[in-house]
Amino acid sequence: MQLKLISSNIRYENTHDGIHSWENRCPILQNIITEFQPDILATQEGLQIQIKSLAKLLPLKLVESHREWIENRMYPCLYVNDEQIKVSKSGDIWLSQTPSVPGSFSFKSSFPRLCTWMKVTYLMNNQDYIIINTHLDHVLEETRLKQIEVLILEIKKINVENLPIILMGDFNDSPTSKVREFILNSLDLKDPWIECGHTEETSHHGFQGNPMGDRIDWILIPQSFSIEKIHLEKNSFNGIYPSDHYPLLATVIPR
Repeated sequence: MQLKLISSNIRYENTHDGIHSWENRCPILQNIITEFQPDILATQEGLQIQIKSLAKLLPLKLVESHREWIENRMYPCLYVNDEQIKVSKSGDIWLSQTPSVPGSFSFKSSFPRLCTWMKVTYLMNNQDYIIINTHLDHVLEETRLKQIEVLILEIKKINVENLPIILMGDFNDSPTSKVREFILNSLDLKDPWIECGHTEETSHHGFQGNPMGDRIDWILIPQSFSIEKIHLEKNSFNGIYPSDHYPLLATVIPR
C-alpha cells in the first residue's frame, strides 16, 4: 500500500532563462511526473498559466476549486490521482497577519507567500489526511519563522479531527534550521530523507546541476508512516533541467 509523493519548485516562467525556458522545461517535468505516477504532486512557484498548462499534460487533477487566481502571483499547488485520492475540502492560507486576505504579506516578506491545503481520503486504506504544500520566503529566517507559525496556527484550526498531516514544499531553509525544529515539534512529523540515512545534498542548483546550498525542499510525513524510498531527481535532458530545483520523489507507506 504505497503512497507516492512529489514536491517540486517548478521555477516561475522567466524570459531570461534561455534554453531553460518553461516551454523547454515543461515536457521534461511532465515526463518525470508521468513516469513516477505520484498519488499527490506538490508544486511551488508556478504562475497560473504554467500551472494550468502542466495540468493539461498530466493524468492528475489540479485542486483549485477554492481559489480566485491573482495574475502574476506565484502559487504552491496540489494535484492528485483521483483514482486513489478523494478531496473533500481545500483552501489557501496566506502566510501573513491576515491569512484569509488573498495577496497579503507581512513580516518583511519579499513577496506574498502562502500554503495550500486539502483534506483527503486515501482510498487504499480509507484513511483521511491533511495535505499541505507551502513556499516560504527566501531572505530572512525570522520571516520564515513567522510564516510557519501562521501556517501551523491556521492548520490547527482546520484540522479539528486531528488527522495525520503530510507537509511538503520549498522551505528556503536548512534541515538544521529553527524553522525545521519548530515544525517537527509542533506537528510531530519526520523527514524520510533523514530516516533513510541519506547524506545531505543541495536541492536548488540554479540550472547548473552544481551544489549551491542546503536541501531546502522537504517532504515531511507522520511518525506512523514507514518509508520505502526518497530521492532527488537529478537528470537533465540535452543539458536542460526541469527546474532550478531538483524534484523530490518519495514513496511512503501509511500505517
